[in-house]
Amino acid sequence: MSKSTGTVLVTGGTTGLGYECALSIAQQCPHYQILIASRSNKDNAAVSINQITDHSNVEYLKLDLSSLAKVRSFAAEYAEKDYPPIKALVLNAGLQIHELDYTEDNIESTFAINHVGHALLFYLMSPYLAEEARIVITASGTHDEAQKTGLPKAIYKSAEELAHPTEETEKYAGTQRYATSKLCNIMWTYALQRRLERSPDKRWTANAFDPGLMPGTGLARAWPAILRFIWHHIMPRMIWLLRILISPNIYSPKESGVSLARLAVGDDVKGVSGKYYEGQKQIPSSKDSEVVGKQEDLWDWTVQRVAKDEKERRQFESI
Repeated sequence: MSKSTGTVLVTGGTTGLGYECALSIAQQCPHYQILIASRSNKDNAAVSINQITDHSNVEYLKLDLSSLAKVRSFAAEYAEKDYPPIKALVLNAGLQIHELDYTEDNIESTFAINHVGHALLFYLMSPYLAEEARIVITASGTHDEAQKTGLPKAIYKSAEELAHPTEETEKYAGTQRYATSKLCNIMWTYALQRRLERSPDKRWTANAFDPGLMPGTGLARAWPAILRFIWHHIMPRMIWLLRILISPNIYSPKESGVSLARLAVGDDVKGVSGKYYEGQKQIPSSKDSEVVGKQEDLWDWTVQRVAKDEKERRQFESI
């Protein structure tokens, strides 16, 4: 194979949606180096994709988004490699936790993994982005009460309250914290887009993506055993029925993976930025997600929390 002309980095790329997205990109773009980053790789995902495509351009890298120190270690190790510029950064990994839990950084785990770790990863990887690059963030329709997904309403008062729940908010269900973290994904995308508009020298785009409900993915790995069984073994066989009974926004990981890959490398969405997609369709996100004050609170808190010093804070803010 000829030398790679660009890099695509997909977090959570070893299973489910991320795996299918990476596979689709590998099939379309054999000239790209594709890195699938996740905290585990028990099924040898990169080997699997390379065997399917008969290429050798997919590589696994270990990444633990629950630890800011480990995200920094990932970035430091990346800097030592000679990968070509990043053409697409797909911030896809996510987790839904039923019980209230905190990371080693004393940040509520759902918020930490679904938002904070990804934001730090973006800031640290930004020097390696190509002049023309795409940032795609996997969000969820659960952020929008109007979509009637069955999850509790996403509630955003401040980033600080999400990171360190109060006596009242620590009683919220894990599904509520998940929905709110997905709201944060979209708000952060819009805040990033505003900054990209101020930097015409950067030809970067940023979009958020709702893959729909995807039975069988790793989202449920922290659920109770009986719910994991239903999720992995019963619901994937009933997608056609679930679309009729519940919502048309229900897909297999492969279907949604193709849609996510489109935002990362598809020619028909080149140059599109600051948008929210449900599968293949561009749709409005929730009214709460469009509140600029909330977007800026999230952005400012995140930069302050993850920057190691004043120099780095200024660097992150200048993106």
